[in-house]
Amino acid sequence: MARPQKDKPLDLSKPTEITAGSIQRLNCPQGKSQAFLRDIKSPSLSVRVTTNGAKSFVFEGKIHRQTIRRTIGDVREWSIEEARIESNRLRVLLDNGHDPRDIERRQKAERAAKKAEEIANRITVGEVLDRYIEERRPYWGEANYKDHLKMIAPGGLPRKNRAGVMTVPGPLVDLLGMRLVDLDGVVVETWAARESKSRPARVRLALRLLKAFLRWAAQEPGLMGKANPDAASSRKAREVSGKAKPKTDYLQREQLEVWFSYVRQIQNSVISAYLQCLLLTGARREELATIKWGDVNFQWSGLVLKDKVEESRAVPLTPYVAYLLNTLPRRNEWVFSSPTSKSGRLVEPAIAHRQVCDAAGLKVTLHGLRRSFKSLSEWLEIPVGVVAQIMGHKPSATAEKHYTIRPLDLLRIHHGKIEDWILDQAQVEYKHQQSLGSFRLVSQNGYSS
Repeated sequence: MARPQKDKPLDLSKPTEITAGSIQRLNCPQGKSQAFLRDIKSPSLSVRVTTNGAKSFVFEGKIHRQTIRRTIGDVREWSIEEARIESNRLRVLLDNGHDPRDIERRQKAERAAKKAEEIANRITVGEVLDRYIEERRPYWGEANYKDHLKMIAPGGLPRKNRAGVMTVPGPLVDLLGMRLVDLDGVVVETWAARESKSRPARVRLALRLLKAFLRWAAQEPGLMGKANPDAASSRKAREVSGKAKPKTDYLQREQLEVWFSYVRQIQNSVISAYLQCLLLTGARREELATIKWGDVNFQWSGLVLKDKVEESRAVPLTPYVAYLLNTLPRRNEWVFSSPTSKSGRLVEPAIAHRQVCDAAGLKVTLHGLRRSFKSLSEWLEIPVGVVAQIMGHKPSATAEKHYTIRPLDLLRIHHGKIEDWILDQAQVEYKHQQSLGSFRLVSQNGYSS
């Protein structure tokens, strides 16, 4: 039998034995996007050729009266015999009612699930914690966000307030490199016992943050079953970190004179005014530090503060506080501005306050000034609800929540009494009329005109 000529076109209308020669001679007819050379030995096997000359083995069959076609592989990678074996295998699957496409999809899904499982088993606490902080940050306050960053800070950087002293790594640093699946109650208890020897208060905060993080991770898609939501909730971990002792630092009545004397001598007028206002308003340190000129209403004696419980709260602008604010430079939008700070506002007044307290022989923190406002108001028998509203404490009684409405004018009466009494005890000479007469006009945008 004569061997067919290499340049003779193949008859694609009927099956023929697929050989290396027939594959080589196979070309796509002009005007078509693809053509098929069917195998006579394995009726379900064909060689497909496209207009660009690409050739591949293809399986074709029917299931549920529907024709399906699956690519086996490139003719350069599969031998003819291997392609026939694969075609026959797929043919058997069809004869048994199994769709190769469904099997392939299921196998692909299983491979993807296995890969995801391997990734989830390898993922570290630090990787998931970074994702947690990024996702949850919009729902946190600035202080909560900074607390999380401090817990995982690597340390080794110069401290801003202590020359020559380096920062230490955050409490959670030792846990960041371990696998999330390995973080269990025993690991947390061992960690808490070790860290609590030097910084129990930091460990108590870290435990609270870690507990919230693990509960979030336990519900995250792809991490379910990998995070133990109760790993940081054991009684032993809480016990080794100890109990928080209530802080009692505050200014006593007889200490007011010396405190004011030293604070008013601070050369930085912004810090001096800030510390005095912090005591006289009872505000939280960041509430006061972040006020803008647009939050101050000199005409109607009001001040708007960002609130920890509510979005914001309005408090009276008492005469001496108004006097202090009116003497401050209008450098930018911030009331307590700073020309050296990146943010443009006062960031770390605690350093100056510690120096003042050391010189005066006092031990009072910035939050202790807020505690002092509450404690000193007891001398005047001011209604508890009034002081709580000024300070931004959440109402604790039903009547306070739903029935007691105090307008700013009423708060101003009581707040003015507190300020007058504190200034009197501190021997601060101050005349309302003189201070009011020195006010400058403030335009609608909050800047002096």
